[in-house]
Amino acid sequence: MTVVASMRHNVKRDTLVRARRRDYTTPMIANMPCPKTPLRIGTRGSPLALVQAHETRDRLAQAFDLPDAAFEVVVIKTTGDSIQDRPLREIGGKGLFTREIEQDLLSGAIDIAVHSMKDMPVLQPKGLVLSTYLPREDARDALICPTASSLNDLPAGALVGTSSLRRKAQVLLRRPELSVVEFRGNVQTRLKKLNAGVARCTFLAMAGLNRLQMTEIAAMPVAPEEMLPAVAQGAIGIEQRVDDSRCSALLAAIDHRPTGVLLAAERAFLAGLDGSCETPIAGLATRDGGQVLLRGEIFRPDGSEHLYDAQSAPVEDAAALGAEMAAKLRELAGPQFFELP
Repeated sequence: MTVVASMRHNVKRDTLVRARRRDYTTPMIANMPCPKTPLRIGTRGSPLALVQAHETRDRLAQAFDLPDAAFEVVVIKTTGDSIQDRPLREIGGKGLFTREIEQDLLSGAIDIAVHSMKDMPVLQPKGLVLSTYLPREDARDALICPTASSLNDLPAGALVGTSSLRRKAQVLLRRPELSVVEFRGNVQTRLKKLNAGVARCTFLAMAGLNRLQMTEIAAMPVAPEEMLPAVAQGAIGIEQRVDDSRCSALLAAIDHRPTGVLLAAERAFLAGLDGSCETPIAGLATRDGGQVLLRGEIFRPDGSEHLYDAQSAPVEDAAALGAEMAAKLRELAGPQFFELP
């Protein structure tokens, strides 16, 4: 009898220890997602967007030991996906890739939304918050050019395809004798245009190529010293309702704070410049121990002029660093810097 009681006590104690360990690593959450009531993950429908949504699902499933069936990936078509024949700056800027998704998030049609952070406006609609970031991929741009190894190898007048005002300004700053043509679409669409001869070369984000595992593409990474990337390029952000404590608890388990610190600096820089798809702005934050180094650059749309700055600050002051740099460049640039000639 004593032996049995002792064994029961040990079982209870071991169970309690395991429970405590579980509480420490993965907090107990009421109404955990399950196949009958899955967590609905909203996303755009491009191959890259789906890869990012699946990465979010997989990280949550691993964190809480849940089956894939406990999650539902909901594809939402945005205005930006529907209109491909006009530049983004003519039809409303970055919000075109998020508006319908955020409407579904606010209405409760989805529980969380997965975004490419470089597409995100600096302000979210009332009631929503970007609470979570996944580990950042390679932030660099990649030159895709079947006939040359760098921009410097292209002949005068060669066509470079891009829909990014930042990339256009950077190209024209370095090679004003080149011509830039509009090149909208997802990764696959732009590669088809390149193969069809619409342009001699184009740029894609290294992060997208890596996530899509497109190792067959002859991509040449461009060092940030040559071509500073877009703010938040390579980062995945997850948006939720402010008052959704269940999703807050779930997402806290996969939040990558080092990425969040860097994006705090970059997005504060963008916000201080009123950045959108109509403004050629580049920015990249990196970390060195307890310091954040932020490099920021702004361009005239025609590439005729640029302003650059680099500053560092303690990690806890990352957002203030971005705001301070934006104010400095804004003062140097003057009120009409971003206007088209």
